[in-house]
Amino acid sequence: MIRVLVADDQALLRGSFRLLIDSEDDLVVVGEAADGRQAVTLARTRSPDVVLMDVRMPEMDGIAATEQIAGQTRVLILTTFDLDEYVYSALRAGASGFMLKDAPPDDLLRAIRVVASGETLLAPSVTTRLIAEFVRQPARPVLQGLDTLTDREREVLTLVAHGLSNAELGDRLRLSPGTVKTHIGRLLAKLRARDRAQLVIAAYESGLVTPR
Repeated sequence: MIRVLVADDQALLRGSFRLLIDSEDDLVVVGEAADGRQAVTLARTRSPDVVLMDVRMPEMDGIAATEQIAGQTRVLILTTFDLDEYVYSALRAGASGFMLKDAPPDDLLRAIRVVASGETLLAPSVTTRLIAEFVRQPARPVLQGLDTLTDREREVLTLVAHGLSNAELGDRLRLSPGTVKTHIGRLLAKLRARDRAQLVIAAYESGLVTPR
């Protein structure tokens, strides 16, 4: 059972998300938060697997809340087109995925499951703006640990940055699921990254992957 915490300052949306999530046999809502501060408190007391996090909320916004929650639980940011400028900051804060609020219900349910499984999820429209934000960022120092990667690990990191899942990585590189997981684990350790989202940041900031 995947435990979900819903954080949004609009009661109607929280209720809608709860009805949708609780209708699934493998998902359950364990709490609702009306602001970022409540989200942090409930994340620590209810131990959800995934937090659905709105960006603009009173008391504490979703990005600040994500900074405090990430590492303990996975965060799926819910955003709208006019909030995409926050995506880069949220990813750096530790968010594991992004979905648009007007996405079809089935896509949202799939996103929750993907993020809960340890994958990183970026909606295509969000990815486009995320890459544009990377382009605007100033040059950064060389990433520590990059020179310790093998050629295969660099290849895997590049594909992770392009959004491929473990299954897609295995198909592309003709590797078993276990071997793919081993490579991901080594990348996380060598680059001192918390999760796949931070691997994406590492790939872009190091220059290993550049926006087209």
